[in-house]
Amino acid sequence: MAAVRISSRSGLPSLLLYLGIGIAMGQDGIFDVKFDNAELTQVIGYAALVVILAEGGLGTKWKEVKPALPAAAVLSTVGVGISVGVTASAAHYLVGLDWRQALIIGAVVSSTDAAAVFSVLRRVPLPSRITGVLEAESGFNDAPVVILVVAFSAVGPVEHWYVLVGEIALELAIGAAIGLAVGWLGAYGIRHVALPASGLYPIAVMAIAVSAYAAGAMAHGSGFLAVYLAAMVLGNSKLPHWPATRGFADGLGWLAQIGMFVLLGLLVTPHDLIDDFWPAVVVGLVLTAVARPLSVFISLAPFRLPKREKTLMSWAGLRGAVPIILATIPMVSGIEGSTRVFNIVFVLVIVYTLIQGPTLPWLAKALKISEDPSETADLGIESAPLERLRGHLLSVAVPGRSRMHGVEVAELRLPAGAAVTLVVREGTSFVPAPSTVLRRGDELLVVATDPVRDATEARLRAVGEGGKLAGWLGTGGATAPAAEVPHLAKLARKLTKGGEEHEGDKAGSRRARH
Repeated sequence: MAAVRISSRSGLPSLLLYLGIGIAMGQDGIFDVKFDNAELTQVIGYAALVVILAEGGLGTKWKEVKPALPAAAVLSTVGVGISVGVTASAAHYLVGLDWRQALIIGAVVSSTDAAAVFSVLRRVPLPSRITGVLEAESGFNDAPVVILVVAFSAVGPVEHWYVLVGEIALELAIGAAIGLAVGWLGAYGIRHVALPASGLYPIAVMAIAVSAYAAGAMAHGSGFLAVYLAAMVLGNSKLPHWPATRGFADGLGWLAQIGMFVLLGLLVTPHDLIDDFWPAVVVGLVLTAVARPLSVFISLAPFRLPKREKTLMSWAGLRGAVPIILATIPMVSGIEGSTRVFNIVFVLVIVYTLIQGPTLPWLAKALKISEDPSETADLGIESAPLERLRGHLLSVAVPGRSRMHGVEVAELRLPAGAAVTLVVREGTSFVPAPSTVLRRGDELLVVATDPVRDATEARLRAVGEGGKLAGWLGTGGATAPAAEVPHLAKLARKLTKGGEEHEGDKAGSRRARH
């Protein structure tokens, strides 16, 4: 945990600290542990990557990523192709690697790492249109990159480019279909099956996400895309005990990253990195200053994004543990020069993460790209199903920037069948009156019958975003509650009738005068 605190204060992704721990434990280190099993590292790295992608998908908000899907899809396919071509050319002509080794390096380093990017940007929130593209890209681009690295690392001649494009398209389509199907079926099952203990819900969600990877891989599709999409569907399905599930997945993701980084540090031999330091610097410079910006600006040209946002996305292409894991594939396949490829990728990731990591928040501020500070925070709502009573108990946390602050309980205007039964404030719980004013930091217990559960949650979120007038003035993306529609219609009819009577009186007066 000390590593996490240090990384958040210094602006460095914590992966570097865990890699350092692995290097210190390994050869040339303090404990001089001999470890050179690249195949075991690859298997464990794949397993960790599945967990990391599942955690990332669960934390992806559909409303933020939906508008960014087309841009992210193009960036993770066309952009990857551009990046591979430019980087491989630099590795061949500037460093002197043969074309197979150059193509492997170009493919390996074309994958961005969401964990590295957002650990740095945690202190500098970005607008949803940027985070949506970066999140979706990091979830999508692993799949085509893995296909390319495996193809380039295969024994024998490399297949023609059009064959690779066809294989990538087919595997991505199969993986996407399986991921969406598994995610939808899993969410439906969890919502309609009452598990015997609340602690089983987080385990069930992660098991479903991992099964999506297995199903995708068995169907000769992209298992990585399948697990990410399945997790994203689960994460946006309003599952029971969601905060506990989210916390469990986050902790499991951290555990996977820590173990993976330490193992990668053990695998490397530090004294072998000296000869490959400058080649790694040269390849990384071309990747960072030429290949990544070209891939971003060319891929996103049809989307008419501001240049400053494209500039930030170009610099935000951080590489983490994923490229180092992928660099073990040619080692396992026995490709000539694969050890040098691994060393170059290892040095490249460390050097340019040290450069990009601390400067990324500074660049976001310099480009004046930051989240609107007045934007309200989303409510944290946990739902526990009450199967026998055909109802739901909603636990609502009112964050500091929520516009629910200052709203009376009666002004929530919850639909019939829902009521606020308890308020917890500063460690003290009490039953609220209709005139009780809600405050920041309050926790509410709301009981809702099964038919109005979704309407109740939607109303609470609308008030959290738009305040007590949400629905009346079109704020918060919500309409007036259904319970008040008859009252509004009755009032409208009354006003209309009064207007008609008034017009009739005026017409009668005119006839009397004439």
